Amino acid sequence: MSRAFDRLASFITGVPSAVMLLLLVMTAIALVGYIDANLVRRWFRQPEVTSPGTRLQSSSSPDVPDVERVSLSDSDAILVIESDQFFTPEGATALRTIVERLEALDYVDRILWMDRVPILNIFGFPQPLFPRSESSSSRFEEAKQRALRHPLVGGQLLSPDGRTLLLLIHFEWLFVQSDADVTVRLRELAEDTMREFPDVTFEFFVTGRTPFVVEMLQTQKANSFKFQLIGYSMIGLMSLVLFRGPTAVFILALAPALGVFWTLGILRFFNLQLNPFNDVVLPVLLSLVGLTDGVHLMVQIRRLRASGLSGRESARRGLSQVGLACALTSLTTAIGFGSLSLARSNIVREFGWSCVIGVVLAFLAVITVIPLACTTFLGRSVHVGHEKGLIDRNLGRISGLIDVVLRFSRPISYLAIGLTLVTTLVSLLLEPDERRAGSLPIHSEAAVGMERMDRALGGLEFSAVDVTWSEDIPSDSAEVLDVVAQVDDLLRTETLIGTPLSIRNFLETFPGDGPQAERMSMLELMPPPLKRAFYTPERRQASVSFRVQDVGIARYGPVFERIEAGLNTITAEHPHFTLELSGPAVRRWRQIYQVVMDLAASLGSAAFIIFGVLTIVYRSLRIGLISLIANVFPLAVTGTALVLTGQSLEIVSVCAFTVCLGIAVDDTIHFLTRYEEVRQDAVDEHDAIRQAFTGVGTALIMTTVVLITGFSTVLFSDMREQRIFVSMGILTIGSALVGDLIFLPALLSYFPGRSRATGMSE
Repeated sequence: MSRAFDRLASFITGVPSAVMLLLLVMTAIALVGYIDANLVRRWFRQPEVTSPGTRLQSSSSPDVPDVERVSLSDSDAILVIESDQFFTPEGATALRTIVERLEALDYVDRILWMDRVPILNIFGFPQPLFPRSESSSSRFEEAKQRALRHPLVGGQLLSPDGRTLLLLIHFEWLFVQSDADVTVRLRELAEDTMREFPDVTFEFFVTGRTPFVVEMLQTQKANSFKFQLIGYSMIGLMSLVLFRGPTAVFILALAPALGVFWTLGILRFFNLQLNPFNDVVLPVLLSLVGLTDGVHLMVQIRRLRASGLSGRESARRGLSQVGLACALTSLTTAIGFGSLSLARSNIVREFGWSCVIGVVLAFLAVITVIPLACTTFLGRSVHVGHEKGLIDRNLGRISGLIDVVLRFSRPISYLAIGLTLVTTLVSLLLEPDERRAGSLPIHSEAAVGMERMDRALGGLEFSAVDVTWSEDIPSDSAEVLDVVAQVDDLLRTETLIGTPLSIRNFLETFPGDGPQAERMSMLELMPPPLKRAFYTPERRQASVSFRVQDVGIARYGPVFERIEAGLNTITAEHPHFTLELSGPAVRRWRQIYQVVMDLAASLGSAAFIIFGVLTIVYRSLRIGLISLIANVFPLAVTGTALVLTGQSLEIVSVCAFTVCLGIAVDDTIHFLTRYEEVRQDAVDEHDAIRQAFTGVGTALIMTTVVLITGFSTVLFSDMREQRIFVSMGILTIGSALVGDLIFLPALLSYFPGRSRATGMSE
């Protein structure tokens, strides 16, 4: 394989015009992606074919009346209002004025709030929950108690303490012109209206489905530019400090920058550019991956150039000597990233494939741009500052560390193996979890509004228990209400479950306390929008909805398990009924464990595939096992840190583990490759290890410093998931340096292989 890279190096440095043509073609393809990716996608798009005789099936059953059901969960946005003055003359006037002006907006279709809920009385006479502004204080107090007793208001649209009120807003999307229309302008209009009521104090937050998505996308877009700018600036600054040569820094930065440019353009052909990880993490990540190989290649070329070789010969020899290691690092990194494609989460799969594409393009940029640039006039001064390099000048001092490691290789080897095993076992204690607000800035309005709803109303998100019964049970049977009531009672035993809602709650508002059969007959008195929201007799279905807080789905695991156990008990008593938990939170609970386990399995698979690749490439089981310890150790340390700090195993955590595995193995490969090269001519094993350290020690430390510096810029992100990702990256990369400079030499020394000079294999 080394001969193949000799030929490749000769071609790249000997036929620069062909390499330049390749770079121009790749750049042109990427430009097409930035300008209009559809120009290429149209060539591969398959025409839609409709089979003759195919008919569209109606989703609605003809025997179910067409009634617009009341829903608390399908609003586009929610205006959360906090105050102690809702049930006062001034407060009532202010509320009605706010609703009136919001509905006057052309893009607001309708608003559901406590003054618009269907009236619940046995005669159907109008009895508004909100009295007129001129009503007395006692009338307002009665109205407050009546509102809290209304099932659709108390605990749903109005908090039990009467201090938090919800306006559920539905948009007419045809007239929405900007993101601000569906977010901040709603609050600004409400705040402007309140200036007319100086004696009333309302606090507003806009949250809900649409603000949640808008805020997430806006933050990603802002962070994408900001942290790329900061990250690249820090990388350039650190490279300048470490190399002490502006020409070398320029050439080094050019390769990963071009790789990122190619990647982000080509991803648009596959519609992958809007992935939240691709938007912010991927550019910085690919820059660092490309920079890692670039540093090793540039350090070698500078050394050869400083020794008196020409720019072309330095580039050829440097690529020939380091190219194999760069190819192996790209291969193993792609394996680590590619393992993410096995996940069930679409976002994670897209991120994995994007990383694979990016790693390949970054490798192509490094092995072409850097050698090509070094053969031009830039190569004349690429070695300037070599003798003043911060790490080169101090490497002799650090070399004493190798002597200590080799002298105590036995205890250090045992320490490496023991720490890896212990930290791996501790890492297994991580529990899967997920929070919806994790993808939002902590102090964003949507996240704060969600937190206020969690605290005041038991959550923003809804789930339900679906109740179905067989044809043997009449839909107006008292047993239906009995089962619904038992489900309602079961849900109310759980403190994390927010205010259950079902036909039982509405029937209890009617006068009388007769048997269930009599109360079921009163269902006909309920307004159809309410009744049909929780009861569909034609399909033999009913539901009991409840609110779920965004406190981490792991906390709901035991809750849902207890509820399911209780539902099984109810089903045993009523064999003609089927009870099932449903809703987004329940689906996440069922899926998050599997998704995280899939990711963990892909991580384990990637580790063993990398072990197999290194074993085959180096033709040594010993090297494969030693590299496995050196690369598992930093991941296990990071996992232990998560356990000790009370963190959970989230999708972003496993993504970070996989990414860090791909990055951490790079320096190990460069060390082992140099070790294998010098081993056959070395005096003994210790001499080979020392030469390997001298050969790659500078690049190892440089890449670690630059990687940590680049990652650290994203620590200032207001996105929790991004901070978790980079924190884990920094800890893993730092631990990997310890593994490569201390544990790896000790293991190679304590478990020596047979010398190749004897002609015997290991």
